[in-house]
Amino acid sequence: MTVFAMPVFDATVIYDGKELFKGQGAASMWAEKLASEIKGRVTVEKIGTGWALCGNVDGVDCRWGIHGQRLKRLE
Repeated sequence: MTVFAMPVFDATVIYDGKELFKGQGAASMWAEKLASEIKGRVTVEKIGTGWALCGNVDGVDCRWGIHGQRLKRLE
């Protein structure tokens, strides 16, 4: 199963209209899963009151948050 189809059962916060991980620990755990999926380095970054996942896919810097209990790329 792809990590993008797995439910995210961690606490979240809404900041600037984006749903983010509430804690750094939960974000770090999902960063490891995402890194394995995309076969690249993924870090966590504090955005306002929450945490997002950050990485690079096909030469493009990306950030991921949560949408509907799934990981979603942030615009």
